[in-house]
Amino acid sequence: MKCKFYFLTCLLAMLCFTTFGQEDRGYKVYQFPANMIPKIDGKTDDWDSFPKEYIVGTDQLWDDSGKYPKTDPKNLDVKVKVAWVKGLNRLYFLYEAYDNYWDFSLPGLHNDIFEIVIDGDLSGGPFIEEQHPNQSLNRWETYFAYHGVHAQNYHIFTPAVGKDWALAWGSQPWIKNLPYSNIAYSYDFKAGESGKLIAEFWITPFDYAGAEGPIRAVESVLYDNKKIGLTWAVIDYDDVKDETVKGFWNLSKHHKMYGNSSLGTIFTLLPLEEKYLKPFEARWSFIVTDMAKREVTFKDQSRGKITKWHWDFGDGTSSSEQNPVHRYKNPGKYLVVLDVEGPDGKARWANQWDVAVK
Repeated sequence: MKCKFYFLTCLLAMLCFTTFGQEDRGYKVYQFPANMIPKIDGKTDDWDSFPKEYIVGTDQLWDDSGKYPKTDPKNLDVKVKVAWVKGLNRLYFLYEAYDNYWDFSLPGLHNDIFEIVIDGDLSGGPFIEEQHPNQSLNRWETYFAYHGVHAQNYHIFTPAVGKDWALAWGSQPWIKNLPYSNIAYSYDFKAGESGKLIAEFWITPFDYAGAEGPIRAVESVLYDNKKIGLTWAVIDYDDVKDETVKGFWNLSKHHKMYGNSSLGTIFTLLPLEEKYLKPFEARWSFIVTDMAKREVTFKDQSRGKITKWHWDFGDGTSSSEQNPVHRYKNPGKYLVVLDVEGPDGKARWANQWDVAVK
C-alpha cells in the first residue's frame, strides 16, 4: 500500500510539473479586430494601436549565460509585441531590436536569433529528443515521433540572409512555410554593424505537428481569455570568429525552456477592446447536440442589455427563450433568425442554411 501511495504521489507531482509548471506573470496577447489584421511588410504602422503596457522589452529578460549582469540598451535593446485575431489560429509578432553588432554572415546557427517556444494547449513537458523521458528509445525514432510535435521551437534568424528565415527545431519544417507562417524584415545595416531591425511575422501553434506533414496536424484553437505557453530568448552574438561571445537573453527563469515547455511563461489571449465592439447587436451560435433526434442547442451571443428574444427556427416554430433547445421534425436546411429587443433598440441576426439536420 505504501509503495502504491508513493508511486501515485510521484506521478501526481510529475503531472503537476508537466502541465502547470509554466509561470504566469500576467503577459498579454493583444487582439486586433478583423479589419485591422497586420500586413506582413516589415513596417510598424499597423501596430500603432497596440497598448504600450503589453510590450515586452529587454528589461524583462536576463542573460543566463552569465556574461552580462544586467541589460544595456547600448548593446541590445529589444521590444516584442504579440497579437492575435479571432478566427485565425495565428500569433502575430512585431520584433524591434537595436543591436550594436549584428552577426549574420555565416550560413549556420551562428546568427543573431529570436528563439520562440510555443505550447498552444499548455500540455507542458519536454518536447525535444534530448529531453525525452525514455532515453532507451532509438534517437531517430524519438526525433521523428516526438521532437517539436506537441510544442514548437522557432529559431528566427535576425536577419536571415542567404538562408531560410527560421530553423523550426524539430521534424516538421513545413510549419515555417505558408499557410502556417510568414515574415518580413526591415533593416539597413550590414553584418558587423550596429542598427535597428524590424521583423514582422506570424506563426501557427499546433497541439500536434507531425513529421508526416500537415495532413494530420491539429492547430491550437485560439479564443478569448485562453492561456497559452509562450516564451522566448534572444541569442546575441558579438564576434563572428568566437562562438562563445554571445548573450542568451531569456524571458523564462529556466535555461532549458528551449526544450521543455513547462519551463516557459504563460500569456493570456485578450478579448477585443470595447471600442471595437458594437454596443448593441444580435448574434448567436449553435451546436447539433443529438443528430439522431435532430436536436439543436442555440446560444445567444448578443451584446448590450437584452430584454426580449424571439427565435424563428425556420420550420414554422419559434421560442422566446434566451438559449433554446429545439428538435426539428424533418430533415432539412433551415433559415434561423434571432430578433432581440432592449432599451437601446432592436436588432436581428439570421443565418441562412447553417443549421442542417438529417
